[in-house]
Amino acid sequence: MMIISNNNLIITKMDLSMSFDVFKNSQDEDNKRFVPDEVFETEEETKEVIKHIIDSYDSKDGPFIYAIIRKSDRANIGYVQLVKIDEGWEIGYHIAKAYTGNGYASEAVNLYVEYLKKNTNIKGIYGVALADNLVSRRVLEKCGFNLYFEGTGMYQGQKRTIIKTIKKL
Repeated sequence: MMIISNNNLIITKMDLSMSFDVFKNSQDEDNKRFVPDEVFETEEETKEVIKHIIDSYDSKDGPFIYAIIRKSDRANIGYVQLVKIDEGWEIGYHIAKAYTGNGYASEAVNLYVEYLKKNTNIKGIYGVALADNLVSRRVLEKCGFNLYFEGTGMYQGQKRTIIKTIKKL
């Protein structure tokens, strides 16, 4: 089982026991606004998605989605993911609204990127966000991703104003 950790966080594979927390985290307003395809209607639907995530761990193309657990109280506070795209690999992340503003997203992204740098042959990771998602933009900037595009592009199946960034490993 993959586990990455530091003093504050644990990044680990998802399992079905996490379904309620994943469901609850999907319901916050930021998730609904910025990643509506990751909002679940029921805990049962969440379990089906987690089953798919678990099956993906054994593939070479993912997606690879991991829970972020806060060490101090073992709270499931969000996720970090790596998804195959045409250009290579894209990182994604979400911290539930109740836990935002504490630097957890940047901490988790940096922790995950460092793991990927040491344990894979990936040479670069892309980050994509809605241009008006200032928090996500700041996370990418703090984690050393460099902006290379801002304009209209496809996001969640719709033409939106987005940014694209890259971080060389």
